[in-house]
Amino acid sequence: MRILLFTGKGGVGKSTVAAGTAALAAATGQRTLVLSTDAAHSLADAFGVRIGAEPTQVAPGLHVQQVDAQLRFEQSWAEIQGYLLSVLDVAGVDPVAAEELAVIPGAEEVLALLELRLHALSGEWDVIVVDCAPTAETLRLLALPEALGWYMERVFPVQRRIVKALRPVLTRAAGAPMPRDTIFDALQRLHDELDEVHALLTGPESSVRVVLTPESVVLAEARRSLTMLSLFGYRVDGVVVNRIFPDADADEWRAGWVRAQAAVLDEVAESFAGMPLWRSLYRGVEPVGVDALRSLAAEVYDESDPLAVPSGKGPFSVSRTSTGPLLGLTLPHVTRDEVDLARHGDELVVSVGSYRRLLTLPPGLARHRVAGARVQDGVLQVRFEEETA
Repeated sequence: MRILLFTGKGGVGKSTVAAGTAALAAATGQRTLVLSTDAAHSLADAFGVRIGAEPTQVAPGLHVQQVDAQLRFEQSWAEIQGYLLSVLDVAGVDPVAAEELAVIPGAEEVLALLELRLHALSGEWDVIVVDCAPTAETLRLLALPEALGWYMERVFPVQRRIVKALRPVLTRAAGAPMPRDTIFDALQRLHDELDEVHALLTGPESSVRVVLTPESVVLAEARRSLTMLSLFGYRVDGVVVNRIFPDADADEWRAGWVRAQAAVLDEVAESFAGMPLWRSLYRGVEPVGVDALRSLAAEVYDESDPLAVPSGKGPFSVSRTSTGPLLGLTLPHVTRDEVDLARHGDELVVSVGSYRRLLTLPPGLARHRVAGARVQDGVLQVRFEEETA
């Protein structure tokens, strides 16, 4: 099963390209689902139809779904919602407002990922296309499984024991009910399911596709996205440059735009060298509906296969050298000065800007010490050697 995630800065046409790719896949006979993790839910607008919380067929072999966070929260996470409602009731919050507040901020995107997991396990689809939220939200969302994993392994067991032992005292002191074992069980289940999602999205059949427009600010964010997605182990398989002005005789104002875009397009080719680069011309009419979206995608991908599985190794690798093991982590557009490394037990902490990833080292590396590190050709190389007595 092929899984494609589309991300990009808000307003670049990400939902349109994702919807078009799904429509093109379905036209080739693939059972296709396009799913939105974006709270703005633009897919209904792109297809020009009403879309519900369950997969809605919009063409032969093509289904669309926009996750209803409140409904899914009630169906799958009643324990957590019930606990939140009890806390809000003690705080004197109006019951109607409490139901809205009980849906945790960011839950829509998380529940969409869990919905993706269910669809992947169902075996009903050949292709799942995910229309992600704008870049920053997507990066936080895709980093969540590892961040939650660290909490569940290091903090959660201790916290659970403390609350269980001191629940009556803590309840009186806080003036609100403390979470019971069912809440902790639900959190454990959430962690386990998100862990499965992470394994699914970093697997060989999954990849991320970046959508951008030929503007310097948008390109800068796309370059950072490539770095951060690689940092967290996600494979970027190509870039779609949207809304390119056609190079034709025009007045000076439009000719100026063409020249400006041409300069940025050269930078795009340099920034994403070695990756497929697809282009979409600016259209006089916004593509709405299955036929228009499929036509757009056919033009974008031309003769290439939009569902081709990327070849080569992923962003993370471990190899053996004459001097010892070498860990490699692809970090495009990053210099050594922008990377911070730290070692905590069997974890290697890699920080790039405001993003941090905790890499749990395999047993073969955990017993070695870090002997050195460098960034070469867009790859962070960390050299290990055996501990000496």
